[in-house]
Amino acid sequence: MMDILIKNIRIIDPYTGIDGRRDVLISGRFYSRIDKIIHKKASKVIDGTNFWLFPGLIDMHCHLREPGNEEEETILSGSISAAAGGFTTVCCQANTEPAIDNKVVVGYIFEKARKSPIMVLPYGTVTVGRKGNVLSPMGELSEAGVIGFSDDGNCVMDSLIFRRALEYSKRWGKIVVSHSEDQILAKNGVMNEGVLSTKLGLRGIPAEAEHVMVFRDIELAKLTGARLHLAHLTTKKSVELVKEAKRQSKNITCEVAVHHLVLTEDALVNYDANAKVSPPLRTNEDIRALIKGIKENIIDAIVTDHAPHSEEEKGSGMENAPFGMIGFETALPLVMSLVKYGLKPIEILRKMTVGPAKILQIDEKPVSEGSEATCVIFDPKKEWILTKENILSLSKNTPFLNKKLVGKVMCTIYHGNIVYSEPDLV
Repeated sequence: MMDILIKNIRIIDPYTGIDGRRDVLISGRFYSRIDKIIHKKASKVIDGTNFWLFPGLIDMHCHLREPGNEEEETILSGSISAAAGGFTTVCCQANTEPAIDNKVVVGYIFEKARKSPIMVLPYGTVTVGRKGNVLSPMGELSEAGVIGFSDDGNCVMDSLIFRRALEYSKRWGKIVVSHSEDQILAKNGVMNEGVLSTKLGLRGIPAEAEHVMVFRDIELAKLTGARLHLAHLTTKKSVELVKEAKRQSKNITCEVAVHHLVLTEDALVNYDANAKVSPPLRTNEDIRALIKGIKENIIDAIVTDHAPHSEEEKGSGMENAPFGMIGFETALPLVMSLVKYGLKPIEILRKMTVGPAKILQIDEKPVSEGSEATCVIFDPKKEWILTKENILSLSKNTPFLNKKLVGKVMCTIYHGNIVYSEPDLV
C-alpha cells in the first residue's frame, strides 16, 4: 500500500460534521494525519484544491443480477461501476435467478464478492422464490450473513405472511424491506396514472397503489415492533404517512431513489423505456415533497436502485420492457443538483452514508485520524457526457445517455486502496 497525501481538499464528513479545508495523509489502511498543512513525502500526492473529500457512499438498494442474468451485470462488474460512482458498500437485492432464499446462494454471492473492489452485502428474500406464499428460512439466511430481508420487485401481498416476517425478523435483529405497492392496483401498469398516461395511451399505476401498502406496512410494523424499511417512496402522500408514523414509532425508516428526485413522468413523453421504473416516476409536486422529506429527516436514505437490463429487453416496447435503470455512476452528479432546492451537500451525503449505516447497523467510516481510509474524491464542477463507452456497468439502460452531467468522482479509496481513479487525476 502506498502513502497518499491529499493537499488542500474540502472535507465534508456527515459523521463528524466537519466541512472545511485540510490536508489528508493516508498511510496503509488508515488516515494517519489530518491537519491544515502536512509536510511529508508520499508515494502519491493529489492536489485537492478544486475537489471535495467525503466518506465512501453506502447504497442500500441495488441489483447486481448474479446469479442468473450475468449478461446484464455481475457482482464484479456492478462493484466496479459502483466504485466509479463513489460507493464503497452496496447491498444487492434478492431478485436473482435463483432468488437469494437459501444459504447456498448467499455463500455463492459472498464468494464472488471476494474479487470485488468494494464491500457487497446481500439481502435474503422474505418469501421462498419471492412468490409471497411461504416464508423464507430467515434464520438460515441470517446466519449465512444477509444484511436484511426483501422481496423487492414484488410486494408481499399476504398481510399475515408479512406480519410473520416482521415478527421473526426481530429474533435476528435484521430489517425487513418492503416494496410497498399493491400489485393488483398496479397490474400491467407502465407509468404514473394521470393525464399524461392517458395522452400517451399507456396503462397507469395509481399513486394509491403505493399509499395502500405503505399504510398497511406501517400498521404491521407498529403491531409487531419490528424494524421496517420502506423502499423507494415516490409520492407526497407516502412522505406524509411516514412522517405521522415516525411520531409514534422509532422502528420505521424509508428511502428515496435518485431518479425519483430528479425525473418526473415527463421523461416518458417520447416513450423512452429507459425511464420506465418501478414504482413509476411521479410529478413535480411529489419531487418537492420528497426533497422536503429529506430536509425534515423524514427520509432516511438516498439510494440508486441500480437495475441493469439489456438493450434488447429495453428495446422491446413500453408495454414489454422491464422496469429499472442503472444508477451507480450518475448518482452523485444528479443528487448534487438538488442544492438548487436549498439542500446542503452535507445533508445530501448524510443520506448516503450516516443514514444507511444506522439502518443497516454497519460500521461507520468517518474521515478522522485513526479511522479506516474509505473515502471519495469528487470534483463538483467537472462537466462530462455520459456515453455507452464510458459507462462501466455491463448495461447501458439510462435516460441520461448522451446527456451532460456536472460533478464527477475522481477517485474512490477503500481501506486505503485506490479502487477507482480518473485518468487525469494528478
